[in-house]
Amino acid sequence: MWRQAWRRIWGFRRRGRGGVFCEGRHQVKDLAKVELHLHLEGAAPPAFIRGLAKEKKVDIGGIFDEGGNYRFADFWEFLKVYEAATSVLTKPEDYARLTTAVLEESAASGVVYCETFLSPDFCGGRDVGAWREYLHAIREAADRAEAQDGITLRGIITCIRHFGPEKARQTVRCAVETAGDFIVGFGIAGDEKIGKPKDFVWSFDCAREAGLRLTAHAGEWGGPESVREALRDLKVERIGHGVRAIEDLALVDEIAEAGIVLEVCPGSNIALGLYDGWRKHPIGEFYKRGVKFTVSTDDPPFFHTTMAREYEMLNRAFDWDEGVFDGIARASLDAAFCDADTREKVLKRL
Repeated sequence: MWRQAWRRIWGFRRRGRGGVFCEGRHQVKDLAKVELHLHLEGAAPPAFIRGLAKEKKVDIGGIFDEGGNYRFADFWEFLKVYEAATSVLTKPEDYARLTTAVLEESAASGVVYCETFLSPDFCGGRDVGAWREYLHAIREAADRAEAQDGITLRGIITCIRHFGPEKARQTVRCAVETAGDFIVGFGIAGDEKIGKPKDFVWSFDCAREAGLRLTAHAGEWGGPESVREALRDLKVERIGHGVRAIEDLALVDEIAEAGIVLEVCPGSNIALGLYDGWRKHPIGEFYKRGVKFTVSTDDPPFFHTTMAREYEMLNRAFDWDEGVFDGIARASLDAAFCDADTREKVLKRL
């Protein structure tokens, strides 16, 4: 039932060679977009981080290449570079400036609604009082961006998997204390090869009881079983990435039937070497099998992408037309964790 309903929502129509009829590839990048998987620190432009480091006289030059871009060889080095870049963000004012810079980039790419991952681990060391100060600064910057650029931001607090379950308990306390109209979800990110989802059950149960919606990174560097574990143990309604589920088609069918939403980030997966090119990315197969998915950038400057580029590359790879992408945006808004009033406001922008 979910598959048929989702296909109707998206309005897919096939025609021609192996895909959907395209009425103008150059136009899809300008469509209004909804992004549900974006790490705030991971979206920091390299020039912003370099400038902040220079202001604070901090030497992090080793994380950049000769062209000024972030430099890393694989996912695990990416995590180290990510945390090194984040190390110069030490005050609420830094996060206000970061939020402004990120939302300017997103709005320029046509994003009208965004959910971003926020980690009190980086914002005040998981201290609730300090986290409130950081959150206040982020919200003020988000309000200004909405007034100026018409982009709405909401936050999903994430614990960091490789920091361990005890620190996750501190993180979820920050989430519970600030849950509301802006902090709408709770999740987990980090190194999937460290620990198990069941280690974080207490934190997810706590977030659920506070009314927060739940998502979890899985099925990126962990295989299909990592997706099963996240669904079974954490009882989430969205999966960050989840692309490795394609290696177990029975699992893919279960996800489709249950209406679980995959937050797919094709450009990220390809940049990190999970898939050799856009046509080989499993997002096309997810579509065929009626899986609910959204499109996002993950950590855009790290992977040299934007939401506009994601749309363009998917258009080229699968010949999806403007109607398909409009359907993706509306379906993404349906999957968003925001309240009904916010959803209705954003819907008008689509």
